[in-house]
Amino acid sequence: MFKIGIIGAGHIAEKMAATLHGMDGVEAYAVAARQLDKARKFASERGFTKAYGSYEELADDPNVDLIYVATPHSLHYRHVKMCIESGKAVLCEKAFMANAREAAEVIALSEKKGVFLAEAIWTRYMPFRKTVKNLIEGGAIGRTAFLSAHLGYPVTHKERIMRPELGGGALLDLGVYAINFALMNFGDDIRNISSSCIKSDTGVDLQDSITFEYSDGRMAQLTATACCANDRQGIINGEKGYIILDNINNPLKADIYSSDHILVDTQYAPQQITGFEYQVQACIDAINSGKVETEFMPHSESLKVMEIMDGLRKEWGVVFPNDSI
Repeated sequence: MFKIGIIGAGHIAEKMAATLHGMDGVEAYAVAARQLDKARKFASERGFTKAYGSYEELADDPNVDLIYVATPHSLHYRHVKMCIESGKAVLCEKAFMANAREAAEVIALSEKKGVFLAEAIWTRYMPFRKTVKNLIEGGAIGRTAFLSAHLGYPVTHKERIMRPELGGGALLDLGVYAINFALMNFGDDIRNISSSCIKSDTGVDLQDSITFEYSDGRMAQLTATACCANDRQGIINGEKGYIILDNINNPLKADIYSSDHILVDTQYAPQQITGFEYQVQACIDAINSGKVETEFMPHSESLKVMEIMDGLRKEWGVVFPNDSI
């Protein structure tokens, strides 16, 4: 049985707990929180064997095979580094780190020590990603030219969004999905990036508009907002038609239209537990093969995304305390 521990006991940890209980060959083994009472409550309610009142105790448990880091962006560097130094494989929630410097450091540490490390950007691991790629490469919509991706939720009431010291803003929380959507479907041969944002009184970005211009003439228009709900759609446009994905954050279907806007086909994603199971299984497979990264989200891609987001924040004047450490 592959034993998994979770650092953090918030909402995203709850979703991972539900995922683990739906998988075969996996044990929801341990959870750690800053307060032991909170960890014990989480473990009792969600069927974990052990509860720890410090993250270090979990990292030191010799029975743990993989640690899922589910703390705020600003704490990822500290927690991931601690786990790797304890020899523990890590699956770290997106955004991978607060900035590219932190990402480069933990990646270098992972590779130096031969300890597995991956970013939990779940859309990279979903099998439906391959379905969409096959549609594009199979010529379902002809030569592609334009892509758009939108993600938005009314989440300005949440501390993790509004506070710079937590790596707040729409970009690292929501825009990261739009950026990954573009990279997955159009690649990374980007010749120019232009953008704008609306900032909060606390100095974080609340609404973002980002344009990628590709060397071959293609374009990707990406938007993210923490102020309101939006359609969440991803649309890939080609000479012969277009594909509409219902939700870039967890696509469950793809509608294929002809150039005269007639629906010609619909492809559906396979049934899922929560969607998190694919990243967990990818990590297990990679660890069992002796790898330090997974092909679904290699270290180089995590670093690339962080570098893009660093560049955007620099242009907008959005600064995190971690940036100067």
